[in-house]
Parts: sequence; C-alpha cells; structure tokens
Amino acid sequence: MSQFNFVSDLQNALVMDGDTRGPAPRWKKKLEASMNGSANTTRSVLSVSYNTSFSGVQASTKTPGKNSEAKAKKSMTTPSKTPGGGDRFIPNRAATNFELAHYLVKKDEKSDEENDEQATGSNNDNNVQASAPKSDHQKLITEAAQVSGDNAKSGRILCYQNKAPAAPESHTNPLKVVYSLKTPISTKSGSRYIPTTSERILDAPDFINDYYLNLMDWSGDNIVAVALGNCVYLWNAATGNIEQLNEYEEGDYACALSWIQEGQILAIGNSTGAVELWDCSKVKRLRVMDGHGARVGSLAWNSYLVSSGSRDGTIIHHDVRSREHKLSSLNGHAQEVCGLKWSTDFKYLASGGNDNLVNVWSLGSSGVGTAQEPLHKFTEHQAAVRALAWCPWQTNTLASGGGTADRCIKFWNVHNGSLIKSVDSKSQVCSLLFSRHYKELISAHGFANNQLTIWKYPTMVKQADLTGHTSRVLQMAMSPDGSTVISAGADETLRLWNCFAPDPMAAKKVASVNSNAKKSVFRQSLR
Repeated sequence: MSQFNFVSDLQNALVMDGDTRGPAPRWKKKLEASMNGSANTTRSVLSVSYNTSFSGVQASTKTPGKNSEAKAKKSMTTPSKTPGGGDRFIPNRAATNFELAHYLVKKDEKSDEENDEQATGSNNDNNVQASAPKSDHQKLITEAAQVSGDNAKSGRILCYQNKAPAAPESHTNPLKVVYSLKTPISTKSGSRYIPTTSERILDAPDFINDYYLNLMDWSGDNIVAVALGNCVYLWNAATGNIEQLNEYEEGDYACALSWIQEGQILAIGNSTGAVELWDCSKVKRLRVMDGHGARVGSLAWNSYLVSSGSRDGTIIHHDVRSREHKLSSLNGHAQEVCGLKWSTDFKYLASGGNDNLVNVWSLGSSGVGTAQEPLHKFTEHQAAVRALAWCPWQTNTLASGGGTADRCIKFWNVHNGSLIKSVDSKSQVCSLLFSRHYKELISAHGFANNQLTIWKYPTMVKQADLTGHTSRVLQMAMSPDGSTVISAGADETLRLWNCFAPDPMAAKKVASVNSNAKKSVFRQSLR
C-alpha cells in the first residue's frame, strides 16, 4: 500500500490545475483581489487625518490599483521650486492661527449642511441639543475673528514666512540711489567723495561773535576779506600773503564786507552807518556814502549799484558812479536788516531781518534799484533770518534759514510767492550757499554740533556733515572756481573745505562760459 500512496502523491505534485498545498501563487492572489474588488462596489474610509481634510484632499472611493497609486504619488510629490525660493511648502506654525483657519474652511460646509437640513426638515430636539456645544465653540471663534478685523477676512489661512525685519542703518547700502531708475541727476553726487575735514585752518583772532554781522567775503580775484576786531585784512588765497587794509579808531569797527562782482573794489559797512568803497589793489579808500542812522550789517552788489541794510530797518540803494549816490530807500523791516542778496539774474533782491521777515523786492521799472513795496513778504520763519541764497540754476528759487527759535531752511518760489519746501535742520542756520557744480546746498550751523552740512537738492537728503569748529559757524564764502568753501566761526578760526571739487568734464564747460562772460559795467564806467 505504501507504494501506491507514493505514486498518488507524485501525481498530485505534477498536476498544475489542481489545488496545491502551501501559500497561493502571486498571480492567484491578484486574481482573487480583482474579483473581490469587482464584487464590492464601495469601501468605507476608516479615518481621515485633520491635515487631509484641512487641505481639501478627498479620499478616493475606488480601490487604489498600481496606476492609481503612482498617480497619487505623483500628485503628492513635493514641488521642486517654490515661490519663496525654498525647497518645500512648510507652514510657519508660530504665525498660523489653526483654529481660525479650520473655522474658515468648515464655514462653507456647515452652511451647506444647514441648508440641506432645512430642506428635508429632519432636525429634531436631540440633534439640536447635541450640536449646542459645537455652535457655542464656533460662536467664540466667530467673535475672535470679528475682533481681529479685516485681517481675519482677507488674511491667509497658512502663513509660510514672516516679514523680514528692517536692516540696521549701518547695513543700509549707501549706493542704492545709483541703481534706482528714478534717481535725479543731482543724486550722482551721492557717490562722490566729500572730505569731512578742513583742508586748511587759519587763525582769526578777535573775530566778532555777532549773528547779525557779515564779516567775510571772497572776491573773484581769489582774495578773502575778513574783519577782525577793528581791522580789515586781505588774504590772498593763491599766494598766502596777508595785508591789512584798514584800522578803525577805538569803538568803531567794520560790520559788513562785500566784493564787487569783478575787480578789487570792496564795500565796507561800518558801525557809524556809513558805506565805504575801497580800491584794494592800491589800498586806498575811494569814497564814503552815508544815509543810515545805525550800523550797516549787510551789503549786496548789483553791477554799479550797492544795496545796504542797517539796524534802523532801512535798505538804501547807492549808485557808486554818481555824486548823489542815494537812489532810493526801502522801509520793509521793523528791526535790523541782517541778510541781503541779489538774485543771480539781478531781477530780485531778498532781505531778511530780525523781525523774522523775508522780503522779496522786484527790479524797478527804470531798471535801476527796486520797487518801493516788496513783491512778496514771507512770515513763516519764527526767528531772525540772516541766511539767504539764490539757486543758480533756478533763478526764481530762494533759500532762507532761520535762527535758534526756528532752525528751518525754507525754499520759496518768488514768481508766485509759494513755499516750495521746509526742512528742520535741528540747529541755528547762520549761512547758506548753493554749489555751482552740483545740485547741492551747504549750510552753516550753530549749537549743538557747530557743523557745515551738505544737502542734496531738491530732496534735501543730507550728504555729509563737515565738523571741526568748536563754536557756531557764523559766515561762509565760496571760492571763484566754486570748489572750496571758507567758513568763519566764533572759535576765531577760518577753515577751508574742498567739498565741491568739480568733475573734469564739467570744469571745461565752466571755463568756456567764463571766457564769454561780459565785463563789469562798474569797471567800464568808474575812473
């Protein structure tokens, strides 16, 4: 019998169609799975993760086969590039409000369910009681969303990145204006080198510390005139020679100095109320012109006409060619006139006074002197106005600076009398000058830093602070070539600053313009 059992087992082993012992083959398992899948039309989803429902991914009702698994894998693959430049979309959990996000996502689903329940009318008391805790929780979230305001309605559900913090000032790129497409021409000076230390220092003993006086000027022949005590000195900037022009008697002193546009004629306003004319090439006084009842603290030339402002509040126009020099007298200030400047086209005269006024006088109908009444009267300054400067490339623009109680630099359009701009300089403004080579402005200041400040015009962005004076800077003057500024301080020093060195190409243009300039009428007519 044993041999028959052996033969039977051997036959069973060789039969392929029958059932065999051991695990089923792989092809048989797949066949059974497909047959079972076709028999069962639906399969229940056991669980859905919070993140899946939150992100809007719906579970498939179809049994995933090989192709469907590959598609799911492909759809869930992490993007290779993200908008933020990172490698994955990773939410910032610290900046994400998950409760509010979940409420916003479920809000629409809840409204759909409520509409279905109202349509079918299947609500009962038990369902209402069971949903009461849920509705209370959702009310709390709704109130929180209302408190947060518009951010809850228009804000993001997920926050992927916080806003980058602002960089410290020390890390700000100073050359960023160079790369801006909207940069005006004047901002080219932002990339140029500006020395912040003085090139040369001169001693100025007995320099009078008086805000209302104008005790220094630089001539077209490169000679600096400065009043020290009761003396007036001439310093040749080219050779360095120093010469004493005049010495007043005890008690008298020079209060204002002003060179004619061309030549070596110097006007001196003194403490007695007179205006003196000096030929500095011969160290000789030409004439004395009176008319004021108090000291003359400001002077301004217009060809053969010199205008003088006095402590008595009057302005007098003197014709230096005529024996009867007094052309007219202007009464526009109630206190001392401490600032006086003709415009670059000589059509307007600006005057500043201790009464906080800035008056603009138009040229007279005869073409000589000015009208008797001011064209504009600016009252916006809150302190005495001594610093005045006319823009060389916009002849209708006037800059004015106020004293300690005002500290503002204001720009005026004299065509229509409007205020263009006002900038708080944080300190007393003693003097103003426009650059001839750059669209910039330099101002001299008092307490607390006693500095000279270069501003970009018209944006008035600070370019540099020139420090060195230990007391307030009372006066400034510019060299004939427009590259150097000399400042006089109450610390009894004169400092030269090479802050407006011209571009070589621009210097050639200026040289060609100067060669075609007309000669002074005063030089032609005065014998």
